Amino acid sequence: MTEPWRVLDLGVASYRDVWAQQIALVEQRQAGHSPDTLVIVEHPHVFTLGRRREAAQNVLLAGDVEVIEIERGGDVTYHGPGQLVAYPILLLREGERDLHRFLRNLEEAVIATCVHAGIASASREPGKTGVWCDDATGARRKLCSMGIACRKWVTFHGLALNVTTDLAYFARINPCGFESRVMTTMEAELGTVDTAAIKQTLIAQLGTTLGRAAGSVDK
Repeated sequence: MTEPWRVLDLGVASYRDVWAQQIALVEQRQAGHSPDTLVIVEHPHVFTLGRRREAAQNVLLAGDVEVIEIERGGDVTYHGPGQLVAYPILLLREGERDLHRFLRNLEEAVIATCVHAGIASASREPGKTGVWCDDATGARRKLCSMGIACRKWVTFHGLALNVTTDLAYFARINPCGFESRVMTTMEAELGTVDTAAIKQTLIAQLGTTLGRAAGSVDK
């Protein structure tokens, strides 16, 4: 059964502000005071550390970019302009309470979004969370990173899809524990891309894979 949700498009907003907003939305959802919500946003430059023990060691040279330790799973990652970030704040109901399946559903939405845009090789990489593709040489490159958290079966944090992201910032870290050269963007693989169209496709595909239907889009 498809459940209604609200889509909240924040445009460009600071990581700390949106993190606080996520926590508030989680508490509201737990109390039944708000619907399921999909937050879509782009962040200014920031590195975030997940719960993995080696995460801090994988920051090589942060420089002028803030590093924030957070409660999601996973390692260090980068957020910045040109990257679409999606945070599903969902109350997982009976029959949905499998976080591994939840991650696979996020991956499926991103794969469908990338294929729709023209990256036919977008797919999973065995044993590695996220979405990958083949570059022009056939090497596997990572398009999308993921890391989630869950409190009382309400999910938060989510995914980061590199659309026109400046890949130079990944060189300051070992993203998700990998060498930075593994990262790519949709623009690098396709040439010119329509970020607004990709955003709308991603919203629709997340609704499909997560079984939610948009009741409203707020900005």
